[in-house]
Order: sequence, then structure tokens, then C-alpha cells
Amino acid sequence: MDGLRIAVSKGRILEQTLPLLASIGIAPVGEVGRRLIVDTSVPGVQIIIIRATDVPTYVAYGAADAGIAGKDVLMEHGGEGLYEPLDLGIARCRLMVAGRAGVQLPGGRLRVATKYVNVAQRYYAERGVQVEPIKLYGSMELAPLVGLADCIVDLVDTGSTLRANGLEPLALIADISSRLVVNRASMKLKQTALQRLIRELEAVTRQVADAPA
Repeated sequence: MDGLRIAVSKGRILEQTLPLLASIGIAPVGEVGRRLIVDTSVPGVQIIIIRATDVPTYVAYGAADAGIAGKDVLMEHGGEGLYEPLDLGIARCRLMVAGRAGVQLPGGRLRVATKYVNVAQRYYAERGVQVEPIKLYGSMELAPLVGLADCIVDLVDTGSTLRANGLEPLALIADISSRLVVNRASMKLKQTALQRLIRELEAVTRQVADAPA
């Protein structure tokens, strides 16, 4: 797998990706710490650690040959210039619509607070509902509470944050997990290395899925 650069999202995805890569022999050399480019136990293979929303861009433009990012990020990005050969089954959660508990959404045009503007627009367009997306980057739950938005579109894990802020899930948009994506040009130029990476990750992912709970 010489000469591969793999982009990985910071945070939870990185934490769950490193053991997965280590199981196929790709382990960081030294402490990861704050490093953005990390050499690995496989000569020529590097991990680059970046914001989740930037992974598809780095891969699409060829700055990374492959990447690991949540399906939510890929849905928002659109996936142009990318292959998505494998669902790794890690960092699972749900992309949902949520609103104030017990409060019916108003008719007509909805104000939707979200960082997933493209996803929200597509979701509501398919249902014939007009929306005014309001782009936010954090504390999404606050928007309906102060009247900024009628509802939100955001990731939900356990739902405890929603409940703590008087919100409830209203609709499931998609089940989310992390996916392996590959640059289209790299897939041709580095076919052998990338196919091996896909094959080995697929085998490990299948073993994890088949393991008893």
C-alpha cells in the first residue's frame, strides 16, 4: 500500500478508525497529538487528520487518495469526484428532524436550523414543503427554543441532548455511519494499493459485524 494518503475526520471517527486501521497493519508512528500529517507503520502510507466537512474535498481534489467520513458529511457534500466503496459501520448515529416537544410545526414555509443545508433542502423538496434554511454550526437545539427556527436537522446519538433541551425527534432522514471514500483518479493510478485497502478493511468490518454482541 505504498504511497497512500488517507484523510480521517477528527474526534469520534478518528478514535474509532485508528483501531480499525491498526487491525490491518496501519498504525500511527508515535503519538498522534496535534499532528495533522501522521506517518504510519507502513512506509509511504500517511494519515492526515482534518475537519469532518473537509474530508470529501481533500479526497475529491486528490490531496488524499482515500478518506473516512460520516455519511452525513458525504450527503451534504454530494459525493462528486468520489467512489464510496465501503460502509465501515463505525460512529453510528441518525440524521433527524427535531422540534419542541409537544409543539406542532406550523403550516407553510418552515424555518430549519442546520449545518446540513443541502440535505435539508433536498429532504423537504421531496415532500413538497418550502423551507428557509438557517445555517448554524453548533448549539442547534437552541434555535427552536428562542424562536430562531421552527425545527432543526441534526445528528442524534442517544437523544439525551434533545430531551435535556425540551426537544423531540420528529422524523428520520438517514441512518449514519462512517464510509470509506476514494479519489477517482487515484483508483486508476493506485488501483492495486487501494483495492487491497478496501479488501482488508471490508474483511475486518465483516468480522466486527459478525462478532457476537
